[in-house]
Amino acid sequence: MSDVIYADEVVTNALIREVDLAAFGATGKLALITIDNGLDHTRPTTLGPQSMRNINGAIDQALAMNPTAIAVTGKPFILAAGADLSGISALTSKEDAATIIKYGHDAYAKLRTSKIPTFCFVNGLALGGGTELALSCQYRTIAATAFIGLPEVFIGLLPGWSGVTILPKMIGPTNAVKVIMQNALNNNTMLKAKEALELGIADELYAPVDFLERSVQFVADVVTGKKKIDRKDHSNDPDWDSALAAGRAAITKKYNGATVKNAEYALELIADSKSNTIEQGLAKEVDRMVELMMGDEFRASLYAFNLIQKGRKKVAGAPKANLARKVSKVGVVGAGLMASQLALLLVRNLKCPIVISDLDQARVDKGVAYIKAELAKLVEKKRMSQESANRLSALIIGTTEKSDYAGCDFIIEAVFEELQLKNDLFKELEKYISPECVLATNTSSLSVEKMSAGLQHPNRVVGFHFFNPVAVMPLLEIARTPATDDETTATALAIGKELKKTMVIAKDAPGFIVNRLLTRFMGEITDAMDEGTPYDVADNALREIGFPMTPFELFDLVGPGVALHVSETLHNNLGPRYRISPTIKRLVEKNVRTIYIKDADGKRTPNPDAIALMEKGSNPSTSEQVRDRALKALAEEARMMIDEGVSSATDIDLAMMLGAGWPLMLGGILPYLDRAGYANPRFHEPGVASVPQ
Repeated sequence: MSDVIYADEVVTNALIREVDLAAFGATGKLALITIDNGLDHTRPTTLGPQSMRNINGAIDQALAMNPTAIAVTGKPFILAAGADLSGISALTSKEDAATIIKYGHDAYAKLRTSKIPTFCFVNGLALGGGTELALSCQYRTIAATAFIGLPEVFIGLLPGWSGVTILPKMIGPTNAVKVIMQNALNNNTMLKAKEALELGIADELYAPVDFLERSVQFVADVVTGKKKIDRKDHSNDPDWDSALAAGRAAITKKYNGATVKNAEYALELIADSKSNTIEQGLAKEVDRMVELMMGDEFRASLYAFNLIQKGRKKVAGAPKANLARKVSKVGVVGAGLMASQLALLLVRNLKCPIVISDLDQARVDKGVAYIKAELAKLVEKKRMSQESANRLSALIIGTTEKSDYAGCDFIIEAVFEELQLKNDLFKELEKYISPECVLATNTSSLSVEKMSAGLQHPNRVVGFHFFNPVAVMPLLEIARTPATDDETTATALAIGKELKKTMVIAKDAPGFIVNRLLTRFMGEITDAMDEGTPYDVADNALREIGFPMTPFELFDLVGPGVALHVSETLHNNLGPRYRISPTIKRLVEKNVRTIYIKDADGKRTPNPDAIALMEKGSNPSTSEQVRDRALKALAEEARMMIDEGVSSATDIDLAMMLGAGWPLMLGGILPYLDRAGYANPRFHEPGVASVPQ
């Protein structure tokens, strides 16, 4: 087996020291291996090929010392953040891919099968290969502040350094499906230390202040027999079938019926672990991992994952951060559901006075009551103390007077989507606020520039577009007009960062990024339906792509009123390619709000009121024709947006993943359209999110 090398690997070293166990009531020495990339806290420890060879060598060295026990831990606050994925996309050889998997298998097997007791001290973050390192040791302690996770299914792989084989045997099928499948597919949810202890992943939990000392004491207690850990054989657990069904349901929920190879393989290997030996499971891990590592889905997922990580850290085109003004008081105009959600998010994260207003006191009172009720729910769920909730509630100021916005540094409006109304509102607010106060709009499709027409200071107006539900959706679109200055933009970005949003800066253009593309895409689906395509054929035409919901399920979430308003705005501003659906107009006129209805069990069925209002066209399309026209339209619109300077290709990819649920397994929307042959010329350079030739 020849060595595999990553050109830019940040190499993790494995350092050994002896710890005398006499002071802990045992005889002999503990060989303590510390894995550390030597970069303080600037980059978490990761495990590339050379790093794994170093760990393997350290384990051999420790075994040769014939100690009483061997333990592995990490640098402060980090065990290991998983495999170093940076070099995988450059691999061109299946043999090299298999070698990388075997590096992990070989090293970890020595810990798992050692006759000398092996321990892992999970002193901090442990993800992927870091978690699998811990699982391969015979005993595990965990710091109370640590987090554990297996994110591989989220990024197009599976836990292939023995995790998918060992974990079901260790904690049972139901818990293994939760950690490997459900948590990963739920936006890569990690386990807190207490949860890891309860699941049986960790044997003991200690406070970080004396974590190492108490972990060594645990070693001494185990080797002297004072501490015994019972291990259960889960091969005959009665819940294997229900656990696998839950894993299948998690895949279906995430990808809406699409076939996703890595998730299918992960579930397959979990099922196999019931009867397979560990050696049989590891052999299959190699086969499946090699196939995934050399395939399109993983390369696309890795591109998407890296783009999201980069987007969280840095906003492309952002002005200097030090231009941002201090914000100590915020205003929200409107007290409806969207405005109230905004006010709640702002007060929770900024912890400053929030002024919220509406046309009359009853509406204001309803909005304020909603915010306080949501804070109370957080207290009930033990996600917030009563004292914190009381403090935040006291910061909410309800009013019907615009003069109460005096002293605000940032005001966002979330009133009815009517351009003149918003323009008049901003003009009135200018009577009371300072010239430096930022005026932001949560509009989804209207012109921000026209909204600022006639203002004394149009430079302070910016688009600040959230997605619903506000607290959950990670994307925030920042829309600059030609007049918006850097100070305003920097202030908006600073607030977005405090709100923990991932942001993209877009040119002020109809629909910005997400709504423009999504409306064009949805328009092709509704057009096909209006032309005579059965609604279920049109709605399911893109199911194989893996969207979290179908177009009409998304339509039901948005609502026909909003959908019609956005399509009319884009039709008026961008032309007839944005057609107005007669079906959608009828739904709005007749106040029919959904195409599907839910029964008591949550199952969706067609809404007969909606079906009766659908246009009866005579030119139906096949499912393939609907899919083809929808993807062609996306490619055409994206090309126009790039040519018009609305956004860059990578920001379109980022925005559509975080704002529209574009599946990560496909990479960005534009690399997918490249690969599928819809883009001419290509949106990205050849090789992005695809297999090297």
